[in-house]
Amino acid sequence: MTLRLTCFGESGNAYKVALALELMGETWAPVHVDFFAGETRGPEYRALNSMGEVPVLIDGGTVVTQSGLILEHLAARTGRLAGQTPEARREVLRWLFFDASKVSGQAGPLRFNMNFLPEAERDAGANAWLSMRLHSALKVMEAHLAQHDWLADRHVTIADCAACGYLFYDEPFTFDRAAWPAIDAWLSRIAALPGWKHPYELMRRAFPPCAPEAP
Repeated sequence: MTLRLTCFGESGNAYKVALALELMGETWAPVHVDFFAGETRGPEYRALNSMGEVPVLIDGGTVVTQSGLILEHLAARTGRLAGQTPEARREVLRWLFFDASKVSGQAGPLRFNMNFLPEAERDAGANAWLSMRLHSALKVMEAHLAQHDWLADRHVTIADCAACGYLFYDEPFTFDRAAWPAIDAWLSRIAALPGWKHPYELMRRAFPPCAPEAP
């Protein structure tokens, strides 16, 4: 069975899941969503995900939304990238929550505001605040990764997939890899894994439809 993931190339949250699917060796197909034309706000997409967000994973008749939950679903489904001990699995959850609140939660809107909003609508004050919050979180990651190869275990896990979700993008959002040597080395380790692809390469194809399959 082919898993399907609603996504578009610019979405760091979708990239987290797409990357995990690749690293897990799962058979999946990206379903392109025209976010910039408002597709996620339309009734058809809202019927799939009432939150009106990307990504959505369609696993047969099961629909899973929110990238962190999708990553957990995939780790439980496959037994891969989950953390190899109970302590590691708790660490995975800890970093998933940290990423959602402190890393992706700041990098996502900051990158959007700096690159995809019309220039007249960009708020320099909001961007400065988001940048400050992002850099505070990156300091935590930098200190941790200076002592560990991976965030939650001795091997890559879904926590790494989550926290790197926005950090491979090239658009400016006040993140300079060279300023964070431990994070830079960690991103290089991720990029060296079999199956890694840049987000725009990984999510460039479109495979409609996005409705769940009949049970």
